[in-house]
Amino acid sequence: MAKKAVSKKVPSNDIIANTFGENVFSLKVMEQRLSPKAYKSIENTLKSGGKLEPAVAQDIAEAMKEWAMEKGATHYCHWFQPLTGTTAEKHEAFLDFSPKGFVTDFGAKQLIQGEPDASSFPSGGLRATFEARGYTGWDPNSPAFIKETSLGAVLCIPTFFIGWNGEALDKKTPLLRSMNALNTQVNRLAELFGISTKGKRSFATLGGEQEYFLIDRDFYHQRIDLVQTGRTLFGKEPAKHQQMADHYFGAIKVRIVEFMEELDRELWKAGIPAKTRHNEVAPAQYELAPVFEELNIAVDHNMIVMETMSKVAEKHGFVCLLHEKPFKGINGSGKHNNWSIVGPDGKNWLSPGDNPHENAKFLVTLGAVIKAVDTHADILRATVASAGNDHRLGSHEAPPAIVSIFLGDQLNDIIEQIEKGDLKNTRQGGTLCVGVDSLPVIPRDSSDRNRTSPFAFTGSKFEFRAVGSSFSLAGPNVALNTIVAEAIDAICTRLEEDKKQKKDFNASVQKLLQEIIKKHKRVIFNGDGYKEEWVKEAERRGLPNNRTTPEALEAFNTPKAAGLFEKYAVLSRKELASRYEIYKETYETILQYEADLAVDMVRTMYLPAVAEQMNELARTIKAVEGVDVKTVAVKKNLAEISALNDKALEQVDALALAIKDGKPGLEKRKLMAAVRKTVDTLEGLVAKDFWPVPSYAEMLFMI
Repeated sequence: MAKKAVSKKVPSNDIIANTFGENVFSLKVMEQRLSPKAYKSIENTLKSGGKLEPAVAQDIAEAMKEWAMEKGATHYCHWFQPLTGTTAEKHEAFLDFSPKGFVTDFGAKQLIQGEPDASSFPSGGLRATFEARGYTGWDPNSPAFIKETSLGAVLCIPTFFIGWNGEALDKKTPLLRSMNALNTQVNRLAELFGISTKGKRSFATLGGEQEYFLIDRDFYHQRIDLVQTGRTLFGKEPAKHQQMADHYFGAIKVRIVEFMEELDRELWKAGIPAKTRHNEVAPAQYELAPVFEELNIAVDHNMIVMETMSKVAEKHGFVCLLHEKPFKGINGSGKHNNWSIVGPDGKNWLSPGDNPHENAKFLVTLGAVIKAVDTHADILRATVASAGNDHRLGSHEAPPAIVSIFLGDQLNDIIEQIEKGDLKNTRQGGTLCVGVDSLPVIPRDSSDRNRTSPFAFTGSKFEFRAVGSSFSLAGPNVALNTIVAEAIDAICTRLEEDKKQKKDFNASVQKLLQEIIKKHKRVIFNGDGYKEEWVKEAERRGLPNNRTTPEALEAFNTPKAAGLFEKYAVLSRKELASRYEIYKETYETILQYEADLAVDMVRTMYLPAVAEQMNELARTIKAVEGVDVKTVAVKKNLAEISALNDKALEQVDALALAIKDGKPGLEKRKLMAAVRKTVDTLEGLVAKDFWPVPSYAEMLFMI
């Protein structure tokens, strides 16, 4: 006789179980509040991607409003992600007025569609400034959530954002389109492997690790460069910073732990599976990593993570810095993009699996990724291009601008065997039989990690390490989904043609993989990406090396890119061109206000401080020589400071002239670097009492 199931009681002190997702209008909440018919409808929509009936949308809206108001919400908003790279929201109260007075108002119409003013958001030429109309549309695949304040709460409904003619004005719309493209092609491949796709879909999963700095709020407010640009435009490296790597994974200070504890609880309440937290390599640098989720939700969740970090940091007397390189000379911050594919069978197709059938499926998927990254390395590089990330890429654990794939020695050995056709079994670390004629076995845990690789296979996923810490994860994954969809499309077309000709499937797979590897193996590199030898080797292989944002962004301005995104209905040519224009303008705008601020800081803060030091030294010389004592050392010090002062003045004047003449951002950046070097040298010669801003040592260590 079967035992009766016993429900496990959650202990009252189980914080995670008692709070996780409490501020999310999840499927669990909907099951409790909707009619069985309405719940079944939304469940099927989320599982298979079908359309939602209007009557069901009304039921959901009413239940959502009641749930939100019970949690103290007085307003709702359509929460969207414009091309600024941040999030946006316009709050509407749950009220309307009738002849009888005040009534609450929120139905299917308000849930499904909003109409924010679109004129002031960047559009890259998609819309004229006077054309204000834009629409937000509910994305039911990403659950609504509550944002709490001290006096109430707001219901946030994740949405896409489009213009009057349906053009994408945001980052979510092309992301959803790219997910659809990937689903179509992966399901097509699944059919070739004999996997049923009826009523099922394929999707990408994502785990976005988030690096960040915390500094004391008092120091932050004394650094106008941090306040206005997110990074220090000036600052001398301290004698000790990260040389000993003693901060990495070290014991976390109590004040930081208290911040992390509250951050985790706030994220758990929002249904965000924050799991790992630790000290990063640089002093005052930390990292948060979540459990993997479906891509669309993971992107939304990462936007919430960044906002929540800043909010919680303020409560604890900190400021959270998300710039890619807030401090020169030490580690910058990235956002490692851990991406994989789940097929209609519910399994990870970038995991070798436990049987020969899955091993073959893994190799074909791996081949598709290799083909995609080699074909469109320039596009991937463009998706991580920004003024901030230019400071980070290529040093201190950030990968270089050359996009290559790391596979690890064992998996690379198998790739080479497939290419040569001289196939042998690899026994190290345990093996899995592939099951395709003559293909070798796949080793488990076949690779170490390579921190210098921009795109590394790490066992069951690819880690795109070049994404900047302040980025939305949408852009890189729009590109990744689309280029892999294109590669799988080509593979399916070939295998389908062979099938029509009644060719042996296993032989077709093996031959196709061999051709892919021969053509695209140039992108595979397992060595040290920081070495100059790799730069030369990459050039020999014909791999692009776009070091700066202006160089990198040109990849969006090509017929190849336009054809790719248009073919899979991810971005029209006009929409892609708009991104190119927006990102170019953003880069130049950032360099412009950084240069303006650098000039102001040198002229109004640093040079006056240097003048005080020189006056003090001059007074000392006069006083000491008045009693007939030589002042050789003091005079030498004064002469050195005076020479550097003249140099800084000359350099800042050159920078000011470049600004006046409208020189390109790259030229202004070089001039800024020159004056910074001089000012940072002066910081080491001027008395601390005269120096107008907190030092690196204070900001990074005095927490």
